Amino acid sequence: MSQQAHPPHEATEPETPHLDFAGTTPYEDYVKADVLTHLQHTLSDDPGEMVFLVTTQVMELWFTVIVHEWETAAKALRSDDVPTAVAALKRSVRELEALNGSWKPLGQLTPAQFNSYRAALGEGSGFQSAMYRRMEFLLGEKSASMLVPHRGAPRVHAELEKALHEPSLYDEVVRLLARRGHAIPESVLNRDVAQRYETSDAVEAAWAEIYSGDQNAELARLGEALSDVAELVWRWRNDHLVATRRAMGAKPGTGGSAGVAWLEKRARKNVFPELWTARSHV
Repeated sequence: MSQQAHPPHEATEPETPHLDFAGTTPYEDYVKADVLTHLQHTLSDDPGEMVFLVTTQVMELWFTVIVHEWETAAKALRSDDVPTAVAALKRSVRELEALNGSWKPLGQLTPAQFNSYRAALGEGSGFQSAMYRRMEFLLGEKSASMLVPHRGAPRVHAELEKALHEPSLYDEVVRLLARRGHAIPESVLNRDVAQRYETSDAVEAAWAEIYSGDQNAELARLGEALSDVAELVWRWRNDHLVATRRAMGAKPGTGGSAGVAWLEKRARKNVFPELWTARSHV
């Protein structure tokens, strides 16, 4: 007599997730969504200002995580841990792509649309962003004068001053090249890291040597990760330039800068310069 096969026991799945919590939800406790979604206080009646404000706040969040990645990479390089540094740089590439995408909601503004709430910005400008300034410091764009706008915020000022006097991400890269046997002069290795990084023929020669060798070598992979970062920073600056030119033409910037003229000057600068010039010698 054959036995009838019985289907395996199936656990009963709940129809809905757990909904009843004693206080706020674990999601809220972790993400602080209620805080984030109540930080928008517009200063005009124009509906477009909300888009501008939220987009700018999203940019600040991306600045924050990119700074975290680059500081992680710099710390790893100090310990000769290139794989960890490259992993952080590659994550930052995806984050830079998302950051650059933030220009899309703003990039189509006509002058009339921007002018409808521009007065609400007063003297406010992205130029004054402390977290963006930390990004620039990590890229080697150091300037003590950039601390001045933040004198009224002691914690922010202290963080920026600390970042000013720490080696940039690229300083750590150049020091690594020296430890790996490349002829980097003491004048570069012992430079005042609170000053803007200046190009070096010796660093250019080191990158040319690296790129002339094994393309799968650790330093070549590091160079390509840095190049990806540099390219996206350049695109960020150019997208900023185009969005500004489209919205306000050649008017002075809201923070008192020269506006488009200042952005054009920034867009011409290469990040990690010897990585680009060395390619002419390979």
